[in-house]
Order: sequence, then C-alpha cells, then structure tokens
Amino acid sequence: MPLRESLLGLAQIGIPRATFYQWCELHASDGPGALEDRPSRPGRVWNRIPDDIRMRIDAPELSPRELAVRFTDEQGYFVSEASVYRLLKAHDLITSPAFIVVKAADTFHTKTTAPNQLWQTDFTYLKVIGWGWMYLSTVLDDFSRYIVSVIPDPRGVDGHEL
Repeated sequence: MPLRESLLGLAQIGIPRATFYQWCELHASDGPGALEDRPSRPGRVWNRIPDDIRMRIDAPELSPRELAVRFTDEQGYFVSEASVYRLLKAHDLITSPAFIVVKAADTFHTKTTAPNQLWQTDFTYLKVIGWGWMYLSTVLDDFSRYIVSVIPDPRGVDGHEL
C-alpha cells in the first residue's frame, strides 16, 4: 500500500501522522515487537526514592531534616526532608520529640479561699523616660488580686547603677 493511501486511511480513523511515523521508526529499529502496547506510566515518579537509595538510610534515630542533610552530603543524592519523613513513617521509625510539652491549665488546681494563701510574682523590665531601663518586681496576692509589694530596682539591664 502506498504511503499516501496509508496516511489517508490513518486520518480517517483518527491516528495522527506523527504517531504513524513513530511506529515506522520503532518497527525499523526494534522490529514488530516494539509496536506492542506498553504501560503509559512514567518509568520513575519524580518524588519517589529508588529502592537501592531507600535501603541506604542507616541512622533512623536522627530527625528527618538531619537525615536528609547527612544523606545528601555523604551519598551525593538529594533526598528531601519530606521524603525522609514519609519513608520513616512508613516503617514506624518516627521518634517522639525528646521533650514533653506541658500545656498550662486554665485555672490553678488548688483554689485560694482567703488572703495570704498564695502569692504570685513577676519580674519585668520597664523603660522609664529620662532614667533608662529598670527592673520591676511585683508580688500579688492570689485571692484578693492586690499588689502586696512593688520593688523598682534602679540597676539597669546591664546590672549597673543608672
């Protein structure tokens, strides 16, 4: 069948000329087996760590960020922190933080029922115009909410007399 008739026939069934020419090149280079159907998925997903690289992560006790930096430095292959985290999580190797966060309660667990049972104190810096920085220490009665003591300290932030 002449080439022109082949192209007209392909156009009638909706196959572009570029596809036909690709088929001709495949057939010429690799034979009829090259024209068999292949999966259309990519050979490698852009954010997937190859298995041989995945098995080289040897210090799961480090944080994902530390592991990613160490791996990139030592192996010369970039692995993102998110990929390391995903990999560690898939193998149940995510460690809990080394510290425990304790949330403050809304109210104190032992309520005061009279003055002088519980005092609160606060230390802060104040900038007094014309004088400079001063420490201010206050003592507050928890029950009455009155300030029991105020102690301004003329020593500045650096600890020297102003």
